[in-house]
Amino acid sequence: MSADYPLEELASLPSFYHPTPSPSGDAVAVYYDGTGRNELYLLDPADGEMTQVSDGNVPRNARYPFRWSADGNRLYFHRDAGGDEQNDIVAIDREGTVEPVVENDSQCLLTDVGPDGELLFVSDAGRQLNLYAHDPATEETSQLTEYRLPVRAGRYDPDGDRIAYTANETDDLDNQDVYVADADGSDSRRLAIGEHGAEATVADWLPDGDRLLVGDNATDKPRVGIYDLSTDEVNWLTAPDHVESPVAVLPDGSGVLATRTRACMVVPVVYDLADKRGRELGVSEGVASFPGYGDAFLSETEVLVTQTTPTDRSTLFVYDLATDETRTLLAPEYGDLDPDGFVDATYHTIESNDGREIETLVYDSGARPSPAVVKVHGGPAGQDRQQFDLYAQFLATRGYTVLEVNYRGSTGRGREFKNAINGDWGGAEQGDIAAGVRWLADKAWVDEDRIAVFGGSYGGYSAYMQLLQYPELYAAGIAWIGMTDLAALYEESMPHFKTALERYLGDPEDNAELYRDRSPVTHADSLAAPLCIIHGVNDSRVPIEQAKLFRDRLEELGYEAGTDFEYEELGEEGHGSTDIDQKIRAFRILADFLDRRVPIEGATAG
Repeated sequence: MSADYPLEELASLPSFYHPTPSPSGDAVAVYYDGTGRNELYLLDPADGEMTQVSDGNVPRNARYPFRWSADGNRLYFHRDAGGDEQNDIVAIDREGTVEPVVENDSQCLLTDVGPDGELLFVSDAGRQLNLYAHDPATEETSQLTEYRLPVRAGRYDPDGDRIAYTANETDDLDNQDVYVADADGSDSRRLAIGEHGAEATVADWLPDGDRLLVGDNATDKPRVGIYDLSTDEVNWLTAPDHVESPVAVLPDGSGVLATRTRACMVVPVVYDLADKRGRELGVSEGVASFPGYGDAFLSETEVLVTQTTPTDRSTLFVYDLATDETRTLLAPEYGDLDPDGFVDATYHTIESNDGREIETLVYDSGARPSPAVVKVHGGPAGQDRQQFDLYAQFLATRGYTVLEVNYRGSTGRGREFKNAINGDWGGAEQGDIAAGVRWLADKAWVDEDRIAVFGGSYGGYSAYMQLLQYPELYAAGIAWIGMTDLAALYEESMPHFKTALERYLGDPEDNAELYRDRSPVTHADSLAAPLCIIHGVNDSRVPIEQAKLFRDRLEELGYEAGTDFEYEELGEEGHGSTDIDQKIRAFRILADFLDRRVPIEGATAG
């Protein structure tokens, strides 16, 4: 069997988030929680020395990234109240002085900083997410767009005269287009990318200001291309059998960075625009990522890469595109824990109920017979990948084999697979998860009578639905920040989340029966196994009322709190958290519940 790590030590391993090089390349800003709390640090790329900048005045939860100012003298970060995601934009200089920049009662998400220091951000201050600009010099904010559906991914051109962004002016909620407009939002035009009903994206401008790095999924598998604004033509770079996403343009404009997904792994790729050839960077197999928003380069040829595998925590290194040489900036930390005790993931494909191929990952704990936990990812447009998964390792190192299922609706496979959930939320994708559990339960070394389901967000919704739709499969379940009443959720949601629900379920009035049928609260009387409900009190994505509605319904049906179900509210927490103290709290709740409801006892090393 694998090592049983003390949960406090496992949850307390220091982590870094959102490494971002300064405009001059003299420093890399990074969130890091080595003190036990998330703080902002500056990392010297020459010698690796780290200097703490903040002192308790950046968010405890490192969910959102930050951006450098144009002159590199300060950074802009997102600050909310206790994880409620109603973010203000705040500046912090290299000495740690903090200054509010954009404050309102809505969600603000910074997307770019212009060459003259202007801030470009999306906000739902006018109800729907739209683009806004803020001039720090005059402290004036102006709304640039006014669309009915969410606007995302705003980027300034190299001169700061124009912006590129994504929006949708159609009634097809699967559709997404790229627009270019003047910097004040005027003279907007839609670019001729892909086809109606597909999702086009924009990642970066080329230095000439006449071309854009874009992507779309019109041919099913996401692809990367260069859009020429003078001819309105796209030069697609991605081969038909690859799944790729655009990231950034090289500083000299000679090439572009992209990521390639296969078998639940992510590979970094660089394309030479002269010969249109792409090559994979020489990194170990797992999941690699570049910093977002095009802020990836330390120099003309040096790019930051974060790399992780199922058994290796994240490493931050510099990759020289000219020489293929690397140097480590931040190595993973393991404290007193033996990294050899982590459990590797194996990749499998299975056949679902209707014959559709589904990808799965399995962490075999080594216990015999092994209890198991199916851990369901959120989204639903997400993906379980071959990367270090703290919660999977927490479970596997305690003796639970972990199954992860990339059900239909997940990313990483293409447009058709991702959109297969539309109009059927809570239907066939739940069958995919159940098919994965049956496949695992058929293994001779798995104890089919000791299988639990656990997930957060959409994964929490799935935990509810699995227990209610497939009660014969499970001995227990843990629903963390999950949806329970979809009609009520729609009424409570932020505008852009309403749009997402409409995409998956249609209009709540026209499809009232579907909303009712796919809501766990409707089927609460089918609960036949112990359930643990966990929810953050400051959750704005899935409000705490969703957990309360299900709890109250169970009590109406005669289920007893503490016996048939357990209910935990997490104070000062929103929709999940990276904070060490909050991770320790969540681990303790999980461990206590599983130890009592799906005990390890009786298993031996295999």
